[in-house]
Amino acid sequence: MPDEPGGLTAEHPLARALAAHAPTGWQRVDAVFAVTVAGELAQLVYTVGEQVMPVDPPEPTLALVREHRAVAASSGREPWWRMTIALRISGEIDVEYDYGDEPFPDGQLFVPEAYRADLEAYPRRKVPVWLAAYIGHGDRQRRTPQQAAAQARADRAEQVWAVLAENEFPPFPQMWARWTTIAAAFVAAKSEWGPRMLPWVGVFEGTARGGSTLHALPAGRAVLSGGVWNAPILDAVYNAGAPMPELYGGAPDWVADPVLNPRAASGLLSFCYWWEAGRWYRGQSPSAQECAPAVPGVWTRETTIKIVAGLVPNQDASEAIGALLSAAETGGVTRAALIAVFGDDSRFDIDGALYQFSAAGLLSTAPEPMPAEQAISRVRDYVTGRQLDTTGYPLAQLTADRLRFGWMVHVPAPENTPAHRAVFYIADDGEFVHSSSTIDHGQFVAAFEQRFLDRHGLVV
Repeated sequence: MPDEPGGLTAEHPLARALAAHAPTGWQRVDAVFAVTVAGELAQLVYTVGEQVMPVDPPEPTLALVREHRAVAASSGREPWWRMTIALRISGEIDVEYDYGDEPFPDGQLFVPEAYRADLEAYPRRKVPVWLAAYIGHGDRQRRTPQQAAAQARADRAEQVWAVLAENEFPPFPQMWARWTTIAAAFVAAKSEWGPRMLPWVGVFEGTARGGSTLHALPAGRAVLSGGVWNAPILDAVYNAGAPMPELYGGAPDWVADPVLNPRAASGLLSFCYWWEAGRWYRGQSPSAQECAPAVPGVWTRETTIKIVAGLVPNQDASEAIGALLSAAETGGVTRAALIAVFGDDSRFDIDGALYQFSAAGLLSTAPEPMPAEQAISRVRDYVTGRQLDTTGYPLAQLTADRLRFGWMVHVPAPENTPAHRAVFYIADDGEFVHSSSTIDHGQFVAAFEQRFLDRHGLVV
């Protein structure tokens, strides 16, 4: 926020008004004023000893703020939208003026109509892209499922085809594994930065205000979308009247709002790619290279390993990181693979990192063996919950016999008693089957174990 020529001094009426409004014993006041021709917002915080005291500014002070802004505008300069003042009782004063180079803080943003009125009163050569989108996006980047279906039909009729984005982004499966591995590494390192994984969606917000989301969809499909800060294509739209690029040109009907980056709702989406049948496609989005600031380091395997290695200080963990990434690519990440990279001490959050892989569906699904007591408890709950007849079948005598991937739970039959009794099979992953001793045990167990292997793959 640059200084305004001929700006405030400690002798300015506004500075004197802030001092006059101060509580007894004050040492400093920090003031923020957000102003348009349609209204103003103000925050005053006075420091008194060890305390900070928020104070509402009186109307005469606000009138001086409006006057000061009007003077700036009359000098031929574009007027500021926010002004911050730090005034000390000694008379030392720091003043900064904000022209919207970066988005205004929460609580200091007016409704779009206020900025439109201000721009009408004080026309500007150029409006910051984020603000221009805020006041003028007109939902042009929204794509409801209904709009997506209609547009997809229209594109086919008009022969509008998507662009095959060959050799730009990595293939989705590798990209998903790398994104998740980086996210897990940042979580393990207890960092607030870096990408994150939610159930079937990767999220990234970069330090340069660019960001993207990577949505995984059924049938091997995916959508990558986001925005680069101050994207030239959006600058041309909002400040030069260029048409909005057809980011969804040729897109299938499943590329719609639920899987688009939130920037689409505010008009700040600058790219959209979708993965279908083993290839990336796009409409009028820029190249992947131009989208790079808004995407984490998933470009190559080596890039990902280098990023993760930077979070593991004082050791050469490249081999272990490579093994972890390979496990992610096959959906078989284990705690042991993470510990091999980060160790097993309190410096790193292994549980949080594992959850990142779990949310992405890349965690090894082979469960730990279920305790016998838990298997018996589940059978007891099942029988009592269904109010089954337990005559001659005392639940206190339930016994669990270990199988390869679970338990057979039953009440052993007394001697000289017919063996037609209830038998329960519980797999380590929770599959529960109510069976009978009349069913051939060997054949049943073989099928039971095969279903477990079908769900989890080869279990070592």
